Amino acid sequence: MADNSALKALEPLKIPSVADTIFEELHQQILSLELPPGTKISEADVAKALGVSRQPVRDAFFRLSQLGFLLIRPQRATVISKISKAAVLRARFVRIALEVACWTAAMKVIVEDQFDELDDLLKEQKAAIAQNDQKLFHALDDDLHRRICKIAGHEYVWALIKEQKAHMDRVRFISLTIGAAQRAYDDHVELLAALRSGNRAKLEETLNEHLGRIERILVQISAEKPEYFQD
Repeated sequence: MADNSALKALEPLKIPSVADTIFEELHQQILSLELPPGTKISEADVAKALGVSRQPVRDAFFRLSQLGFLLIRPQRATVISKISKAAVLRARFVRIALEVACWTAAMKVIVEDQFDELDDLLKEQKAAIAQNDQKLFHALDDDLHRRICKIAGHEYVWALIKEQKAHMDRVRFISLTIGAAQRAYDDHVELLAALRSGNRAKLEETLNEHLGRIERILVQISAEKPEYFQD
């Protein structure tokens, strides 16, 4: 009989399901406002457009509703939710509290190879700005913050943050279309400099400014695009 003991250490392969693929596609379209707030959307239309059954679409819709992106109303049209100002401000509070803890924890354990990887990530961010690629910059921005949580030994914190920041993400994405990417990149350079120097006070000051700026951006964008907001 074959010895399967060595196989016990293997992790199951993570193959994206149809629902995962639909979720990611819709998530990106909602985030980038290709599907703007208030847009009606149906399981049947999405299933037909993608050539799939309605069940994986229903699963993806449920996940998006849990994140606050979809408003599913029985017997009425499902719509892309409008952006909640209150949810954006809650997410700002949560992000600052959790990320200050992660960045300061990372400061104690980060090694030079990890700094090199973060420097490479900053180069990718700079290239995305040069290409005016907001989607790529947004993904690379998130990746920087996720990596810091991982370096700190608390990668699960990023999952908690993601649950809170759906409404914030759309405001952030709009801000990238009006020049905020360069400012975010400059903040990232300052944050890594403070991290490398071990200057905790400077790190916390820069991080609070970096993550807290969303409140001023929210005021500006909600004045310019009031139809996107619900409160």
